Amino acid sequence: RWVGARTLVREGRLGELRAMTGFFSYYNVAPQNVRNQAAIGGGGLLDVGFYPITMSRFLFDAEPTRVIGLMERDPAFGTDRLTSAMLEFPTGQATFTCATQLSGHQVVDVFGTRGHLLIDLPWSMPSDRASHLRLDQGAPGASDGVQQISFPACDQWQVQCGLFCDAIRGGGPAPVPIEDAIATMTVIDAIARSASSGRWEQPLSVHP
Repeated sequence: RWVGARTLVREGRLGELRAMTGFFSYYNVAPQNVRNQAAIGGGGLLDVGFYPITMSRFLFDAEPTRVIGLMERDPAFGTDRLTSAMLEFPTGQATFTCATQLSGHQVVDVFGTRGHLLIDLPWSMPSDRASHLRLDQGAPGASDGVQQISFPACDQWQVQCGLFCDAIRGGGPAPVPIEDAIATMTVIDAIARSASSGRWEQPLSVHP
């Protein structure tokens, strides 16, 4: 479905991609859970903040030039339980909120100059039902420009593992190279720096 979304963007179905907004939250206050242990990488940004960062880079097909972030930390755990950020790309902006102590919700909206794309349950789609993209290219309030694009039910984690195993067995490149994860981590680090400094921060380049 995400490949389908990027295809729509690249085909110009949304016009020029200008903005993306994301939200990913759940509620977890178990002290023994890794997500609530600051010393070993807990907190919302490193857990569910990773997703909107990665996918904004995926859709814009670029790296953010600067970021700014806000964090609210749990007074007992020391982890960020509510984080919001804005990423500035060469051609647009992405914003997101992630949280570990809010009611569970996830959604992404993608906005272009000629269309809007809604991605419901963008990261945890159940494997027993079809998934959809809602493409709206109509005038405000009109329904004739709305199209639902459907994708067959699948276990996305099984697909991910299968593609990785195929790359190992065939000696080919991984579907997503390790450099992509490193690039996302540089953005996460910059957001964390921004939350402390109160200023815009630039992600460090992953290339020498």
